[in-house]
Amino acid sequence: MLEIRDLHATVDGKAILGGLTLSIGDGEVHAIMGPNGAGKSTLSYVLAGRAGYEVTGGSVTLDGQDLLALDAHERAAAGLFLGLQYPVEIPGVSNLMFLRTALNAQRRMRGQAEASGAEFMKLIKVEAEAFGLSMDMLKRPVNVGFSGGEKKRNEMVQMAVLAPKMAVLDETDSGLDIDALRVVADGINRLRAPDRSTLLITHYQRLLDYVVPDRIHVLVAGRIVRSGGPELAHELERDGYVDIAA
Repeated sequence: MLEIRDLHATVDGKAILGGLTLSIGDGEVHAIMGPNGAGKSTLSYVLAGRAGYEVTGGSVTLDGQDLLALDAHERAAAGLFLGLQYPVEIPGVSNLMFLRTALNAQRRMRGQAEASGAEFMKLIKVEAEAFGLSMDMLKRPVNVGFSGGEKKRNEMVQMAVLAPKMAVLDETDSGLDIDALRVVADGINRLRAPDRSTLLITHYQRLLDYVVPDRIHVLVAGRIVRSGGPELAHELERDGYVDIAA
């Protein structure tokens, strides 16, 4: 599904990723953990095509397509979804308008028929209920006045509606209390499918108690220095990154 080979990237002329290689198969969930400044968020922004993040070497393909050759909106239409650590507010644009516009824009780029109003409302009601968001909240401007947990739930609704091939979730567990964490984790598990893969970026093992990944990777100084199974998260929680980063 996602193939990253020897990826190098800079931000403001400073090298952040220094030869990162990662392969995520169809239907797999992988997690990346690492100390602050390791390049975890930079990786997510590079994959999404955020301005200011310059790729200086390497390759990235999504389902066989050259991801780096695409603009940000083209990457989204190709099936990439980025869940932000700090979801932004969009005053004046309702969640319903935002999501229907995004969904139909992607469908047009894929040559698919747009969702009718009735089809969209049926879909959004199912997903909103699954993540504990009321229709009143969906009618409000995107994330405006939402708590941290509500913003993350809203983002999960967005992911469910857009149904990406590859979801990159950058510290989705950040700022969540235990109840919100369980709702978000249950949603991620509900969306697992043979044709959909997920990359979880997290500092903490607690999310991985609920979303058990196929593989865990440790990112240090812009490179993956160790990989393992779910037990690796418990080791990192116990011992930290000092020995690995040394």
